Amino acid sequence: MLALKKHQRIWTYLNQHRATSIIAAHVAVVTVMGLVWLSTAFAPALFSALAQAPCAKGDQTYVVRGGDTLGGIAATHATTWQRLAAYNHLPNPNLIFINQHICIQGHGVVGGNPPVVSVGLMAVKGNVNPFAYGQCTWWASQRYFQLHGFYVPWTTNSNAWQWQNRALEFHWHVSSQPTVGAIMDLQPGVQGAQALGHVGVVEMVMSNGHVLVSSMNWGPNYSQVTNFEFRPGPGVSFISA
Repeated sequence: MLALKKHQRIWTYLNQHRATSIIAAHVAVVTVMGLVWLSTAFAPALFSALAQAPCAKGDQTYVVRGGDTLGGIAATHATTWQRLAAYNHLPNPNLIFINQHICIQGHGVVGGNPPVVSVGLMAVKGNVNPFAYGQCTWWASQRYFQLHGFYVPWTTNSNAWQWQNRALEFHWHVSSQPTVGAIMDLQPGVQGAQALGHVGVVEMVMSNGHVLVSSMNWGPNYSQVTNFEFRPGPGVSFISA
């Protein structure tokens, strides 16, 4: 009788162990299949982002930053996202990566500026200054109001480096050429700009092509309005309504 019970316990253990092994095997198979599917779905996009050929001579190379979209990049370079996707062989136009290089056909200088963008719709005008006093964004909007009678209309996603894209969304003009009264927008790392970029207002276009710009939160007296000289070039754009 004892031997029979012992055999029954052994049989029960073996059956349970076999069921556990079968379940574990199924889980492993499903996991492997999932990994294969993910690599199939995303490998082309990752490969295109990480292993890119240099842009052709005469093209502009745009380096993707956080918050960029292909449509926004296209808008600031007078082209369409469809053209950029086709020219760069992007399998998914909605999937671009920080530090990915986007080749812009026939735009010349690496890291260059957007050309003059002329929009047919009327520019949206702001009626309040939503930015914190002392920030460069506050002064740029305030000074623009002093000169033109209205503020910039964008209030969200509005760090200084984002202004050129936000301006286009509100039907403002973005140009590589400075004019008195325009807002100068510096991208991060350009001419001393920090991680959030910098904005100010052009007070004078100088004979050497440089601009004298009034701004706040720049230089040692960051809480005061100061005037500094900047130069048009890569990573610099000029915004006006």
